[in-house]
Amino acid sequence: MRALLATTAWKSKRELANGTWMSDHDSDGPADQPGYTYAEAGVSIDSGNALVKAIGPLARSTARPGADAELGGFGGFFDPRAAGYRDPLLVAANDGVGTKVKLAIEADRHDTIGIDLVAMCVNDLIVQGAEPLFFLDYFATAKLETGVAARVVAGIADGCRLAGCALIGGETAEMPGMYAENDYDLAGFCVGAVERGEQLTGDRIAEDDVILGLASSGVHSNGYSLVRRLAADKGWELDRPARFDRARTLLDALLTPTRIYVKSLLEPIRAGRIHALAHITGGGLTENLPRVLRAGLHAHVDTALWPQPGLMRFLQDEGAIAPAEMARTFNCGIGMALIVAPDEVDVLTADLVAAGETVHRIGEIRGGDKGATVSGPAGHWAGNSDWSATHLG
Repeated sequence: MRALLATTAWKSKRELANGTWMSDHDSDGPADQPGYTYAEAGVSIDSGNALVKAIGPLARSTARPGADAELGGFGGFFDPRAAGYRDPLLVAANDGVGTKVKLAIEADRHDTIGIDLVAMCVNDLIVQGAEPLFFLDYFATAKLETGVAARVVAGIADGCRLAGCALIGGETAEMPGMYAENDYDLAGFCVGAVERGEQLTGDRIAEDDVILGLASSGVHSNGYSLVRRLAADKGWELDRPARFDRARTLLDALLTPTRIYVKSLLEPIRAGRIHALAHITGGGLTENLPRVLRAGLHAHVDTALWPQPGLMRFLQDEGAIAPAEMARTFNCGIGMALIVAPDEVDVLTADLVAAGETVHRIGEIRGGDKGATVSGPAGHWAGNSDWSATHLG
């Protein structure tokens, strides 16, 4: 299952002695000509095997009904019946972490980037009403450093436990010449399930429905190309206390992992209390809310209804970023948007707060062209006058 990605390597005559491949030079080539090895080409099979051994306990720690989370085969099994499903629809999602990975590499902080990877996938599944069941990862690098990779996978296992899904496999690709020294990249793949007829499609959304926002934990995993550009241009000292929060460094704030909303939302989804969900990722509030609306409905979001987080205010001030650009680049403090019936708002809000979420009422659904408008009053989000940003789609 987890193995080094490689083209088929030439092997000498297949004679195994004491666990080592032995060459028969009389039949395979001149005795005085040294044989090529994969290690000399930059790929260490031994390092890959060591990584599999190191992360085995991490995978087992994510076991759940339907999966035993053992690594080492060519594929991972999952039994939906053992997970309690009768007639499930399977839902799949894949994603990465973007250039937040580069920030983690430069800071030698690899322990939480795996949580981001899981979060970006499982939060996309929950908006369909699907429970994440199992996860697979792809880790690609120029030269495999087992310690770094193990720390990344430990974070992936943490994310899987937070989401309630099993880590059942992955791929480690050691590709010299493809990546710069010490660089790596990540991709995640997750499959979830929802009972037929219980999936969230947005067809229950109606005019006058209320939009609730669940607070984000930070920048999450979108907008980091702009963050890193600002850090370079402004000469940020990432290891110093953040201007907006002296209790932690700016680096801590920027590497805070993406919040995973699965366990808070699964019960109200199954109870039919939520009409639709939108994961606020790249494109921000303006472009993600329309993705769950049907024709004839328009989402209206008022940014005065929740406080602008200090980190978002810092980013906006440092980059002189216009309010409309903030609304389509960053989550601006809202990581997940819920669309619910007006009579559900108070009780659902209380239940979500009890589950550990911070909840804001941020807008409503009205009739109009399919899309979203995010607006704010003068003086809010550094706007010199009343402002708005609209995306139709």
